[in-house]
Amino acid sequence: MGAVAVGATVYYGSSESRRQIEEVSEAFAYAHELGMVTVLWAYLRNSEFKTPEADYHNAADLTGQANYLAATIEADIVKQKQAQCNGGFKALQFGKTHPGMYDGLCSEHPVDLVRYQVANCFMGRVGMINSGGASGDDDFHQAVRTAVINKRGGGMGLISGRKAFQKPMAEGVELLNAIQDVYLSEFPSGGKNSSDQ
Repeated sequence: MGAVAVGATVYYGSSESRRQIEEVSEAFAYAHELGMVTVLWAYLRNSEFKTPEADYHNAADLTGQANYLAATIEADIVKQKQAQCNGGFKALQFGKTHPGMYDGLCSEHPVDLVRYQVANCFMGRVGMINSGGASGDDDFHQAVRTAVINKRGGGMGLISGRKAFQKPMAEGVELLNAIQDVYLSEFPSGGKNSSDQ
């Protein structure tokens, strides 16, 4: 077939996640033996991750843990929803955590939330791309914003299929070109990658 990569999804927190982790781990090990790249969609799926106060399916701490597990089973690239909040472990009263995670290692700034996701990908040695989300009324702005946050947080890219390919050709191309411009541009002030610029 000429394929150079293999992709899979693990829905962490789902009733099938243990089986998915085992099967994907075996498939990725075999893919690496064949010299192929591995890509994992490391999404959270459990109704318990949503509380009346917030939806923690995109919390930095929970998605960071999913990223770490994805890197551990030999994903070369992790696809993850961009973090929108934090404190999932505390709110769900699940797992062990430390207050320093929320006030020392990570702030509520969007770039810091993504930076924490990237840190859980073996400190960025495993690349992380963010999903662009569903198509809507403000796709151009949302796609560029997501790309800027991903790049400044140390991510390596953005998936924007629905935002680009469910539009007329000219609009889709314009959106993709804008995302490319984000990743091709240099950071201001000597190339620093910092949320405080």
